[in-house]
Amino acid sequence: MSVHAPTRDGARLRLKVRPQARRDAIDGVVPDIDGEALAVSVTAAPEDGKANDAVIALLAKNWNLPRGAFAVTSGATSRRKSLRIAGDPDAIAAVIETWLASRGRTKPPE
Repeated sequence: MSVHAPTRDGARLRLKVRPQARRDAIDGVVPDIDGEALAVSVTAAPEDGKANDAVIALLAKNWNLPRGAFAVTSGATSRRKSLRIAGDPDAIAAVIETWLASRGRTKPPE
């Protein structure tokens, strides 16, 4: 399974988050239990939702999407998370795939 999947009203994004990292960064695609996840590092501590907020802020800024479009749907207290991104599923997929392609990843594995 790819790092993202379309939904009726947006997309679902699978993440592996590393809180208290040295820098905020989207690190790329990594293997996960059920396929793949997007690795994200944030300097924020994993307390009171600070790391989740930092992840959302980082993704929104890098992908030029509104912060309000993102919501943690599972794994709020875990390093493995699922986010919902509200909006046009095709437009969101295009943003994510363009970002992946710019980092040398042109197509998710089958």
